[in-house]
Amino acid sequence: MSGWIKICGMTSEAAVAAALAAGVDAIGFVFAPSVRQVSAARARQLAAPARDRATCIAVTQHPSQSQVDEIIDVFGPDVLQSDADDLAALRLPATLPRLPVLRSGAATAFRGAMPARLLFEGPRSGTGETSDWQTAAQLAPQTQLILAGGLNAGNVSRAIAEVRPFGVDTSSGVESQPGVKDAALIAEFVQAARAAFRAG
Repeated sequence: MSGWIKICGMTSEAAVAAALAAGVDAIGFVFAPSVRQVSAARARQLAAPARDRATCIAVTQHPSQSQVDEIIDVFGPDVLQSDADDLAALRLPATLPRLPVLRSGAATAFRGAMPARLLFEGPRSGTGETSDWQTAAQLAPQTQLILAGGLNAGNVSRAIAEVRPFGVDTSSGVESQPGVKDAALIAEFVQAARAAFRAG
């Protein structure tokens, strides 16, 4: 199996350093209302050490066009993540990769072909709610599915074995308190995920 790992909700230099030290593939910066929300300028500052080392993803939900324009102009994300319907309604540069989000319990938002890659999330982002692994497992053979929602070092191995995703994404599962990343938990999560991917 592939083994793409993202840590979402970067709010500090220490969190970015811990994610990079653990060898993650991507880090996420949240622009939606959340304890992890950052400004475009702050995200640009935090992302500086990660450029060319990890994919820097702008994470939005139901953003306005003006907000997305600012994120693109000021932060300069490698990828824009948002709910699939959001991405369809926005005017975006043709060269900007998108990561559509599909949520547990939602009707499939894709018309026609499944996107090459998607993030399968719980009903609400950043809450620690586990997504529907059974549905995720049915979708995983059809796309590069990134599993999110309630993942932590204790359950990521089982999630990977059951869903067989392309990648995994966590935020609250590697925090000591809401919005505060824990370097040890990040390292444990990445180690557990890498081992599970290798075993698969």
